[in-house]
Amino acid sequence: MGKKLYVGNLPYTATEESLRSTFAGAGTVESAAVIADKFSGRSKGFGFVEMSTEEEAQKAIEMWNGNEMDGRKLVVNEARPMEDRPPRRTGGGGFGGGGGFGGGGFRRRDSGDRNSF
Repeated sequence: MGKKLYVGNLPYTATEESLRSTFAGAGTVESAAVIADKFSGRSKGFGFVEMSTEEEAQKAIEMWNGNEMDGRKLVVNEARPMEDRPPRRTGGGGFGGGGGFGGGGFRRRDSGDRNSF
């Protein structure tokens, strides 16, 4: 079974094919994925590469961690399983009830009246 690697600080121009060809120097690349924003389709700057063996994965880490790809220093390490996150809040606007501008009367700056602020 292969070993999955996290690849961070990817250039935003990186594609799955460029990622695959970059890591092919370390051995057989089982899969390569660049994570993209679901709305814009633009790369989020990280991805995953699966190497066919533990030895090839270690070689890929040694070859590419801290080295540049298109002017950006890559961060390459063993991928960790995704952690559970609490569900996002849905609905509502996040604004408290009613206005939010506080009450109070009209304030005058230069009045000598003691009732004004």
